[in-house]
Amino acid sequence: MPASSARMGFGLAAVGRPAYITTDRDDDLGDPADRSVEALRTRAHALLDEAWGLGIRYVDAARSYGLAEEFLGGWLAAHPGRRSELVIGSKWGYAYVGEWRMDAAVHERKEHSAAMFDRQWPETIAALGSPPDLSLIHSVTPDSPALADLEVLQRMRRLRAEGVRVGLSTSGPRQADVIRAAMHLDDSPFTVVQSTWNLRESSVGGALSEAHDAGWTVVVKEALANGELASAVPGGDLASAASGVAPDLFALGAALAQPFADIVLSGATTVEHLRRGVEARAVEVDPAVLVRLADDPGDYWRRRSERPWR
Repeated sequence: MPASSARMGFGLAAVGRPAYITTDRDDDLGDPADRSVEALRTRAHALLDEAWGLGIRYVDAARSYGLAEEFLGGWLAAHPGRRSELVIGSKWGYAYVGEWRMDAAVHERKEHSAAMFDRQWPETIAALGSPPDLSLIHSVTPDSPALADLEVLQRMRRLRAEGVRVGLSTSGPRQADVIRAAMHLDDSPFTVVQSTWNLRESSVGGALSEAHDAGWTVVVKEALANGELASAVPGGDLASAASGVAPDLFALGAALAQPFADIVLSGATTVEHLRRGVEARAVEVDPAVLVRLADDPGDYWRRRSERPWR
């Protein structure tokens, strides 16, 4: 069993709903007309079986990932002995509103309110069959009211008292600001963060190091930049930096090499991709190379926001 599997996690964002922003979905999932609930349930269960066999013990879901929590809960019910060996993280604060349509005008709706938590927390427990080990506020940005909302923070502290580790996921060009704000709250309930870090967007690295040094668990998401880093133009900056290593393994290896990275998520949609992910080995990347590969954070997040749901 590859040693890296202990630090790899499996995220269900791309297989819990028919449309998502990752590249090459038609190649991986086939005809969009065939992405029924049952077809994606079968795929999710096969991927969870493979992840278990590969030694992956961290699974990530969210209320907004379509039926991801339900798929995971059904798989757990079929394998009751596995739950105690897994760490399950889920997220609240976004709702899936795509109605299982590829052409939905809106796929997710954000609401970081106490009322949203009160609705979604029981839904998460019902879907999974038990509370997750980690509960994160989904995609906190500087304009989110969550970190200043006393009712939200009260509920997060209550979860902490009940034994659930509380955290937040981050997105956008100011991820670092959000993490530092959460760390410096009075009686901060947060001890987990899930952030985007990859070779094109590494600006959050300093804040993640601070969180890790403070005892937080750090989960890296989108290490392949939603598929952008799975391939490289011959002679381009990524191919040159990888120096003969396959670009996907180089990108995952760079994430695994970060001292702050406790878990690096795979968002695989096929068993083959999941197997390949655990082949990655930590690759030390010179800081100057990281600077050369990085995009301006504003440009990176603007480009990500323009990705089509497919």
